[in-house]
Amino acid sequence: MQFGRTYEEFEVGATYKHWPGKTVTEYDDHLFCLLTMNHHPLHMDTNYAEKTTDFGKNVVVGNYIYSLLLGMSVPDISGKAIANLEIESLKHVAPTFHGDTIYGQTTVLDKWPSKSKNDRGIVYVETKGYKQDGTLVCVFRRKVMVPTETYIKERGGEQPGRPEPKQQEK
Repeated sequence: MQFGRTYEEFEVGATYKHWPGKTVTEYDDHLFCLLTMNHHPLHMDTNYAEKTTDFGKNVVVGNYIYSLLLGMSVPDISGKAIANLEIESLKHVAPTFHGDTIYGQTTVLDKWPSKSKNDRGIVYVETKGYKQDGTLVCVFRRKVMVPTETYIKERGGEQPGRPEPKQQEK
């Protein structure tokens, strides 16, 4: 399984469809809210959501959806990243509800060599998240610093920190 890409492996215009999707549960939403101290009743209080919102039900916190999509993109985009440099834009386009399944895809918009170090480059990507019915729910653009093939070779290959299994004595 490929885990991320080197600078040379990215092509401007390429789109990576991240698999599998993730069905968002009430537990997922509440746990994320609790971990991030977001106690807005729109996300946590069913009675409030039913009686006072246009949706009539809880809305999944948008930053969970963003985080989910970012995580989904790691094997295709940032698995080898040196750094995420910038989230240029983040748009929550439509609400997500408990039970919706999120799918993501990322398109390479541009890339360029680093100006300060010749063993890395910058990849500019846009990630979109969709619900099971194809509704766009989230879009964000980011810049990721990724290694060149030279960087990988000079640091011991694809998995330089992975230990080799010890031989068992008989």
